[in-house]
This record gives sequence, C-alpha cells and structure tokens, in this order.
Amino acid sequence: MERALDKPDPAVRMFLLYGPDESGSRDLAARLGRAMPGAERIDLSGAGLKADPARLSDEAAAMSLFGDRRYIRVEPAGDDMIEAAETLMQAPAAGNPVIVVAGALRKDAKLVKLATAHPDILTCISYPPEGVEADRIAITMAAAEGLRIDPEVAQALASACGGNRALLSREIEKFALYLDAAPDRLVVLDMTAFEALSADAEGSDVNALVNATFDGDLATLDAALGRLDGATEAVPVLRSLLRRTLLLSGLRADVARGASVDQVMAGAGKAIFYKERGIVAGQLARWAPTALARAAERLAQAERDVKSTRTTGAAGLGEVLFAIGRQARRRA
Repeated sequence: MERALDKPDPAVRMFLLYGPDESGSRDLAARLGRAMPGAERIDLSGAGLKADPARLSDEAAAMSLFGDRRYIRVEPAGDDMIEAAETLMQAPAAGNPVIVVAGALRKDAKLVKLATAHPDILTCISYPPEGVEADRIAITMAAAEGLRIDPEVAQALASACGGNRALLSREIEKFALYLDAAPDRLVVLDMTAFEALSADAEGSDVNALVNATFDGDLATLDAALGRLDGATEAVPVLRSLLRRTLLLSGLRADVARGASVDQVMAGAGKAIFYKERGIVAGQLARWAPTALARAAERLAQAERDVKSTRTTGAAGLGEVLFAIGRQARRRA
C-alpha cells in the first residue's frame, strides 16, 4: 500500500484504508498527498455522501479550473457511503483518486465487500503495531527524519507512545528538532541522549498518563491531561490504557497460579520496557483481578462512547481516567 500511494496508478479509482489502528490509516493516507505535491484536496464525509451519493463520482471526474491535479479524501466513512462508492465504480471515467479512511469495519461490511469485488480498489487493514513491529516502525520513521536509533531506543519510543503512529511521529519530529537532524544530515539518537531529552519533557507523553492512572497519582494525572496535545485523539489513549490493563491482568493470572511478583516480572522479558519494570511491579501488587476487569470494562465503554459521538471526548477521557485512578488509590 505504501508503494501504491507513493506512485498512484491512474487505474486505481479508490483506496480503502480501515482497521483498528486509525492513526496508521491516516499516516498512509498522508502519503497520497505527498505523492501529489500542489494537488487540490477535496474533503468529504460518509454522512455527506449518503445524502448526495452522486457527488463522489462527480468530484472524481471533475477537472480543476486551472488544470491542476486533485484528489478526494473521505473521512469519517463507513457503509453510509456505499451507494456513492458503487456509483464511482460504475462511472465511465474517474480521473482523480479517492482515498477513504474508515475505522474498524467488519469483514462483512458492504464497503469491504465492494472493495474485494473490484480490482480498481486497493484495500489495506491497519492494526496497532506491537512488539518488534512497533520497534521497526519507530526505526523507519526516525530514519526519515534523519535520526539513527538502535532497537533499545526504538522500544522506548514505541512504549512511550503506546504504539500510536501519530504520537510516535510527533515525538520523533521533536527529537529531530532538538538534535538538528535532517534526512541529509544524519544524527545518532542513543539511549543517553534519549533519556536526557525525555527528562526535559517528563510526563508529557501518553505513557506517563497511563502510569499516573494505574498508580492512582491523581495530581500527576491531572497535570498529564493538561499537557496532552490537543490534537491527540481519545481512542489511541484509551487503547494504551487498555493494553496496560490487559498486561496487568495477564501477569495477575500468573500470580494467582502461585508465582511471585518477582518471578512474573522476570518472565515477562521484553514485553515490559526495562525502565518501567519497577512501575509495573508496583501496579501489579496494587491491582486485584476484579478491579482490573472493571477498569477494562470502563475503557471499552469509553471507546464505544467516543466512536458513537465522533468527538475527541476530552472531558469524558478525564472522567474515566480519574475514576480508574481513584480505584488505584483505594488499593494503596
């Protein structure tokens, strides 16, 4: 998909990007814009196309007044745009590419079925990167900004950003700016430099927010929420919190089977960033299985609420995190 977006084929009428990692889909979508410098971008939504299904094919076939290139981006999208997509496929010609950014569509969604049936639609499912894949993405993104990092730094970056590509990209841009790096001016970002620069902005990333929540440190949590980038979406943050919940639940299950906290932490290996081992061990001792189950339910419901309203849910995010944080304090 990266190659297809970097050199778009005129025969491809539509790109469908969907899956649980919405930031990954948006990161891919941005490549089409970079591949068409100076092109006019037409922004539409699935809801708007439901009301006017013919507009998508009209925009795809339209010529710019000055003959400039143009492309159409549809977001948010889902089965509400199915009639518009079908009309686009039936049109005799469509010279401008359409890129659709959807969320976690089901495999039986009408839009997915349409894409599967048409060779002139390219589809990509994005999943949240984890483990070695997240580290690889960090290394690749850093190289594009002129930073050379080793696997240890890559793991630290991916962990700090909760595997969210958009946050990871912004963090890497910050480090490149600090170190005056550029694609034609390679700079090494080693662990010493990473820790020194991170100390200047301690608590500014999503990982600090996750730790404050599960530590029950409400003052730090409040400060972390205040520093959270206004462009940061609630869903990636909620998923970072849910990943910590699932990690603690899995470790808790090992403790219930008779292992000590020290044994469980030793067996976790690289699943836990080395700087966070003490923090996670403290959270493991603090949280009971039933409390973790309730936290998981709260986070899952919060994500459903955010998606249903199509908002960032900043106020709701703080409410959920403080509820979990207060539960952590009761376990202290």
